[in-house]
Amino acid sequence: MNPSRTARLAKVVALSSSIALLAAGCASGDSKDAAQPASADNPVSLTITTFGTQGLDPLYKQYEADNPGITIEATNIDTGGNALTDWKTKQAAGAGLPDVQAVEEGWLGQVMTVSDSFTDLNEYGAKDIAGDWVDWKVQQATDADGRTIGYGTDIGPMGLCYNSKLFKAAGLPSDREQVAELFGGADSTWDDFFSVGEDYVKKTDKAFYDQSGFVWNAMVNQLDEGYYKADGSLNIEGNTALRERWDQLSAAASKGLSSAQTQWDWGKGQAFVDGSFAVMPCPGWMLGNVKGQVEGAGGDASDGWDFADVFPGGAANWGGAFLTVPSTSKHPAEAAKLAQYLTNATSQATSFEEAGAFPSNIEAQKSKAVTGENDLTKFFNGAPIGEILSNRAEGVKAQYKGADDSVIQEQVFGPATIAIDKGTDGDTAWNTALSTLQELEIK
Repeated sequence: MNPSRTARLAKVVALSSSIALLAAGCASGDSKDAAQPASADNPVSLTITTFGTQGLDPLYKQYEADNPGITIEATNIDTGGNALTDWKTKQAAGAGLPDVQAVEEGWLGQVMTVSDSFTDLNEYGAKDIAGDWVDWKVQQATDADGRTIGYGTDIGPMGLCYNSKLFKAAGLPSDREQVAELFGGADSTWDDFFSVGEDYVKKTDKAFYDQSGFVWNAMVNQLDEGYYKADGSLNIEGNTALRERWDQLSAAASKGLSSAQTQWDWGKGQAFVDGSFAVMPCPGWMLGNVKGQVEGAGGDASDGWDFADVFPGGAANWGGAFLTVPSTSKHPAEAAKLAQYLTNATSQATSFEEAGAFPSNIEAQKSKAVTGENDLTKFFNGAPIGEILSNRAEGVKAQYKGADDSVIQEQVFGPATIAIDKGTDGDTAWNTALSTLQELEIK
């Protein structure tokens, strides 16, 4: 890592050049006890840190049962952003990292700048099973030296969550196939989305979607190149496609389409059951969040949430994660084995049933657990979720995520989307975002 790059990261997130020293100092991790597999006579405790709703919890006890001597100590952090902060803090300190670390796609770029501080999973068979995952998922976690540092968990193909009761009350189609056509079907555009939203607001005098941040994230992820170009250079100022989408979003907010909800809060779920908004962009992993929010507020399937096979502008991916093994692990072989188990076809099918985490594992995508009925399909009033997500995954391309992609999303455009939701005009919010970008010295 070059000194100027390290200095910029230090200013943004308090990382320092000690990361490079940590990578060198911990390279001997494989020699610690990799030759001593866990057994009843040689117990091994493995730590794993995940975030959000990944659907892995049911798998831990099964793995312990199938592997005598293994004990799993799991930590789950509420959001990917907080998990990023946790990882950076421990990485910079050179202590406290788990044996298995979940990494979100949005901050994979930062992880790849220190990829040599992670175990090369090819040493434990990753290359032999690379064909188990969609190819772009494997490519994302492979560095310039050909080292694969993560096994893919889920991917985030996107459809639209909508409330059929609220649509019906507004005089709009409520059947999911009709809703898909309402938004333009296979040719759906953001103009279609915002046009339906304006109609909804006029008919109900209520907001259409929950807040602008999630919509903006989806709009950016859908571009061939987002905040960064494929060559790693910053791609914000002068990016006509990005600015055009910003203008669309800010215009919609000015017309009252956004409910200005707090991200990841929604009034402890109340906004999902009190009619505060009627639609939101949903990658597969978001479905478990919607279900949890509704049930947390005392609601259930009767509140009318459904899932439509449509997305403005076509195929888009938001999120997805990887399981990595930091080189500080004292048990790299056992940690790699656990990471592989948690991402195999059977496990990813279980994660989908548990949380709607759509598999990156190709065999899992075709399993009955994914394509059939489960608790999520029941909650979303019979929506064939696995089938819809499979359809929405077609045409998805992996967007290059630069090292500060998540910083830009959260610290530069996060405040800007909140600002337009509160009435700031789009030009002012955009210019403020660019000023923040310069202050953070992101290049």
